[in-house]
Amino acid sequence: MLPSHFMPKLLTGACLVGSALMAGSAFAATTINLSYNGQPDAEKNAVHVFATNLKELVAEKTDNEVELRLFPNSMLGSEEDRMEQTMNTPMLNIASFAGVSPLVEELFVSAIPFLFDDFDAARTFFDEGDYWQELTDTLAERAGIDMLAVVEEGGFLAFTNNERPISHPDDFKGLRFRAMDPSQVALYESFGASGTPIPWTETYMALRTGVANGQMNPPMYIALASLYEVQKYLTLANIQYSDQFLVGNSDMIANWDEELRATFMEAVAEANHNARESNESQVESRIEYLEAQGMEVIRPSHDDLEAFRTIGQPAYLEWLTERGIEQRWIDMALEDAGMDELNN
Repeated sequence: MLPSHFMPKLLTGACLVGSALMAGSAFAATTINLSYNGQPDAEKNAVHVFATNLKELVAEKTDNEVELRLFPNSMLGSEEDRMEQTMNTPMLNIASFAGVSPLVEELFVSAIPFLFDDFDAARTFFDEGDYWQELTDTLAERAGIDMLAVVEEGGFLAFTNNERPISHPDDFKGLRFRAMDPSQVALYESFGASGTPIPWTETYMALRTGVANGQMNPPMYIALASLYEVQKYLTLANIQYSDQFLVGNSDMIANWDEELRATFMEAVAEANHNARESNESQVESRIEYLEAQGMEVIRPSHDDLEAFRTIGQPAYLEWLTERGIEQRWIDMALEDAGMDELNN
């Protein structure tokens, strides 16, 4: 059952663009809304890079008969608002964990700490794994939303704070962290800190005013939101893969003919490939940029990373179980990631 706040509501005029694709010729001239987080800045926002490239490729491959209308910077509302719009209207959305997880809590399994050693391992997990295919099917069944692509948002997650350098889990004790969702709260608490869910749009002010001492994001988002102005220390623990999710209204996509569906998905795959290459090539330069802005960069030793893993993984797995996530989801994900030993 869906959370009550995701039950259908009256549609607003701003969400109705794109209805021409619901019937008639697949390539009838039409416009589809695409919403996402972050500023329309190609230098800093990897999600914007993906969205603009997808817009270009869709126009090119459909001979300009289909146009994506971009709404960056959460212009169409909060994560919850935009997912509700995607459920109820013919549109596309790039959502974070905070948007998708209320509909399929099993998504939290993909954020097990240190599940992936590198980009290739993460991409194989999402592109080819049984866990991800089943989660995709479950989202469509429960919410009428198709999972179309996993979009990188800047690499692996790094910790920032303005109190002290963090190189070991013990350094978290007593700190207050902004959390994106309940899974991050659980992770912070396992290290001895506290976590408070705060919307992305309020994160800068929360850090500036001391509501939170720190947060966790890839270097790209730290630069995008100018968090270096209110955060002094950057810890490259690479604890989780940083991703968002391109989703679309299932009815809209089901009503496209085979040619349009194939053309659109070809554009999605190409845009995602291009975005991944661009993102991976800029990871180090983004870290250098943050260092140039005055942040102190901490690269934990192998032993310190093992301490993060030793504490974080069991605590997170226990949290998943307490959350009511069925063990089969955890088993599938661990098998896809080649980490079956965690269940032994």
